[in-house]
Amino acid sequence: MRGLLLFSRLTTFLLALNLLMLLLPSLTFPAEESAYPVFEHFPTPKSISLCDEPMPLENHRVWEMLDRELTISVWDRAQVFLWLKRAARYFPYIEKELDKAGMPEDLKYLAVAESALLTRTRSRKGATGPWQFMAHTARRKGLRKERMIDERLDFERSTGAALNYLKHLKEIFGTWTLALAAYNCGDARLKKEIEEQKVTDYYRLNLALETERFIFRIAAIKIIMENPERYGYSMKPEWAYRPIKCDTVPVRIRISLHITDVALALGTDFKVLKELNPQILGYYLPTGRYKIKVPSGLGSGMASVLKRLTLSASRRMKKVSDGYYVVQPGDTLSHIAMRKGISVASLKRLNRIRGSLIRVGQKLRLRPWSGSYMPTLP
Repeated sequence: MRGLLLFSRLTTFLLALNLLMLLLPSLTFPAEESAYPVFEHFPTPKSISLCDEPMPLENHRVWEMLDRELTISVWDRAQVFLWLKRAARYFPYIEKELDKAGMPEDLKYLAVAESALLTRTRSRKGATGPWQFMAHTARRKGLRKERMIDERLDFERSTGAALNYLKHLKEIFGTWTLALAAYNCGDARLKKEIEEQKVTDYYRLNLALETERFIFRIAAIKIIMENPERYGYSMKPEWAYRPIKCDTVPVRIRISLHITDVALALGTDFKVLKELNPQILGYYLPTGRYKIKVPSGLGSGMASVLKRLTLSASRRMKKVSDGYYVVQPGDTLSHIAMRKGISVASLKRLNRIRGSLIRVGQKLRLRPWSGSYMPTLP
């Protein structure tokens, strides 16, 4: 009897629920409606030129390569927003230099493809800076790459070197498309492929996939950044990163100076000078002639600060006897031995040095002790 009563109540509940579903169709979920968001496809343009050189999109493979890179880039939302923000800081200078050199403005997108306009980025292969120079290429193009300075990280210096290199590649290969390909894979490799395949049209060459994708990636970046609103990117001007105001001062450093000493004398911080001058490695200003950036308004005091600090450093060095040498930034045992006319073995023996490690500020003996005593290595 109790079971029959429970069955009756359950039947009544199910009938009531069914009636409620009929009266409230909005509570149902039709099978044809998806629970996932629907994304619209952004069509690839029917025509495009890169550096005023038309891209043959009638070739279906060329169209697919561009479509691939555009699809990948346009949906990388955070990255594209950062491109747009950084472009406000770096594009004005690049555009000015391109115009001065009579080169196509589209070349500015190369820096985006190479580094996303990150001035300190470094690839796994060692390419460094906004234009991703390898060390040997940087030196060939006049950039300093030493223990204490790496001008690949200097935005202005590396931009000048990159534009000179691109102009040189254009003179060799005849088109900007091939010049960009050579920038990616190296001029020697591209020359070899052209010779082997007997083809001088980039779009008919069979190259490494990385180099083939490279041109289309630059083109995709151009498409998006020229018309970001079309691809769903809306950014107010005040959200962009503005150029950093600073004074650029030519200097000639005769004695390596600690950056902290320079910063304190100028009334700023070590961190500020390092961020304005990422090309300077470590804690000391390297010797030589170059340009250094300081906070806006402090440039006029730089000469007197350097003169005072250099004089002070010279006095400290003169206090050291001729029989000694104070290790300077960038010094190695072999360099010191060569300059002072002593063998590395003698230098190590006189100073009880094992290995080759020396420290900045360390005082090294250059002559034997005057008495009969000579320290020996333990």
